[in-house]
Amino acid sequence: MHSKLFNLKEGRHFESASASMILSNRVNTYGQDLLKRYGMRVHKVALDAGFTCPNRDGTKGTGGCTFCNNASFSPATDSRLDVPGQIAKARVAIAKGTRARHFIAYFQAYTNTYADIAELEAMYREALAQPDIIGISVGTRPDCVSDAVLDLLETLRDEGLEVWLELGLQSAFDATLEKVNRGHTLEEYRHTALATRARGIPLCTHLIIGLPGEDEYHYHATLDRVLKIGVDGLKLHPLHVVKHTILAYQWRRGGYQPLLQNDYIRIAADLIERTPQHIVFHRVTATASKDILLAPTWCSQKWNVLNGIEHELRQRGTNQGDRVGKSHITEGIQHVA
Repeated sequence: MHSKLFNLKEGRHFESASASMILSNRVNTYGQDLLKRYGMRVHKVALDAGFTCPNRDGTKGTGGCTFCNNASFSPATDSRLDVPGQIAKARVAIAKGTRARHFIAYFQAYTNTYADIAELEAMYREALAQPDIIGISVGTRPDCVSDAVLDLLETLRDEGLEVWLELGLQSAFDATLEKVNRGHTLEEYRHTALATRARGIPLCTHLIIGLPGEDEYHYHATLDRVLKIGVDGLKLHPLHVVKHTILAYQWRRGGYQPLLQNDYIRIAADLIERTPQHIVFHRVTATASKDILLAPTWCSQKWNVLNGIEHELRQRGTNQGDRVGKSHITEGIQHVA
């Protein structure tokens, strides 16, 4: 059965289940990577373990990132349940929708390395002890990964588990990071990324497209810097405006203009073309639930964007990696890093 989506503002529509529009035919996606390595469908279970963030509690800053309402990153997570309860609930829902029978515990909400190491180990192992959990993915900040955390993740990987560390870099430009109140620098990311990969721990880096003050030069320069430092996986996110954030206030006052869907699709396709084929894309878009999303409205329509990216690559006749090593230059414009 085909589900058709249509964007009135931009006049685009794509079918969400069309056999001719499979993104993994052109992009090295995490789902297909897991299928190849394990011979079965494996799905991530997003978890909210009750962590906070040093950029919210006063350790590094207060208020958090200007765009951050964590409900927009993990809308399906029920934080009222403990970790085993969240996994049990998600397993049932995911199995019905995807027929997956094996899962990765994804510690997603806020900074999932921001606790005493004994507490972290107990929490990670509690998740790993649940039925059909074959690994763990830990989302965190570049400035919140101690040697003890890397020791723990390395130990889990040596036990034969699927282990990923996910770092939210967002931009490789310190001026942008300061503007959105990230509270960390590119150098802190570089240090953690190198230390992580030196241990053989797979690293997935999150990048946001559409941050205030950035354009296509910044997106491509950020990709280039991340690739030069070294990375195993990438997540691309369009910046969306959600309720109860500083960005929402800026948007209402006309201080921020979100990307159009067509522009995001084109930019994402450009970045995918310039990414080496061996790097795994864990995500190429992100959504927010309609009850908290303010703009752009297309960020509530995941399949429309995913199929749009596939359609763009198919129209070009290109795949991931086809433009590796080729520079992306905006003619006639000078940029200062």
